[in-house]
Amino acid sequence: MSQGVVRATLWPLDRVRARILRQFKVLLRPLVVDRELRVALTGVLLVAAAFVGALALPLWMLALGPIVWGIPHVLADVRYLVVRPGHHRRPWLVGLVGVPLLVVAVGGGVVAGLVGAGGALIAARCDGRRRAAGLAVVVVGVAGALSLGPAADLIFAHIHNFIAVGLWWAWRRRAGRAHGWPLAIYVAGVVALGLGIGDGLVGSTLSAGWALGGMDGVWFAESLAPGLPSGWAARLVILFAFAQAVHYGVWVRLVPEEDRPQRTPRSFLASYRALESDFGPWPLALVGLGCVALAIWAVVDLAEARTGYLRMAIFHGHLELAAAALLFAEGRPLSADEGADPGAGHGRPPGRPPSAGEGCRVVGSEGEEGG
Repeated sequence: MSQGVVRATLWPLDRVRARILRQFKVLLRPLVVDRELRVALTGVLLVAAAFVGALALPLWMLALGPIVWGIPHVLADVRYLVVRPGHHRRPWLVGLVGVPLLVVAVGGGVVAGLVGAGGALIAARCDGRRRAAGLAVVVVGVAGALSLGPAADLIFAHIHNFIAVGLWWAWRRRAGRAHGWPLAIYVAGVVALGLGIGDGLVGSTLSAGWALGGMDGVWFAESLAPGLPSGWAARLVILFAFAQAVHYGVWVRLVPEEDRPQRTPRSFLASYRALESDFGPWPLALVGLGCVALAIWAVVDLAEARTGYLRMAIFHGHLELAAAALLFAEGRPLSADEGADPGAGHGRPPGRPPSAGEGCRVVGSEGEEGG
């Protein structure tokens, strides 16, 4: 995508954004300068919206969520779990994790994904005791997956939504406890849905005669909770809709805020330039074409488009599992800004005072980063 097209598309959005920041600068300044507060509020709103949506429009979320957010969140997976930390420059890690992920992509299942997690532990820079403990867990997981058979893949599909939340929680050291707000609401939402809050509403939604792209409540219950009684199947379907929506939000919104070196938010144009710096223009162009192709496919056949995306993206959950294993083994922040001051939470190297430009500076005419 040419710089001219990008600028023409994003520049008007940045102008509107800058105008809003100037108009409401007194009200918005705490959110602009305080990343902890901004991320916490974003997380609370994200979890609350996912909870309400899961109760009110679960089938829409399950059917359309992968089409709208699927490819962007897989791109974020690769960006923040591989590219930004520089793991693609570690040959042993690439080989020991990448090969099992390729096997997963062609149908290798959970066992191959666990082998990839084991590969991450073998390649990790850690002491032998931590590596041995992690590998013991992997061996137990492989034994369990083999005993469960095909059901292991479905169970992991549910679990991987929670892995993303755990990775976000561990992303960087924080000065305060504001990140606990969205986590507490998320746990409360999981418990509430598991205990059956709104069962009447949920049951009527899933048993209604309408369907989206041929996918009705029964279709999703058979896909996500096969063999369970209707009441428990309904709860599991709604819980998956909630957890999947939060999973998308973590990668598309929360992790980018946590990983960014500076404490203040970027303009739209600056965000694109940073993304292009990480991947290069041609890979991003291919991703954009993929998003367009998936959208067109969904218009023609929504169910097949959704299934096709899930088949293509099946590796990403196991990439998250390998990242969690590496985080356990190496015990260091996933954030690319490894020199950040853990006490400040603002992404400055320790001991360096803030520059003159840091603070509540709105985006200027060239779309600079604020701060």
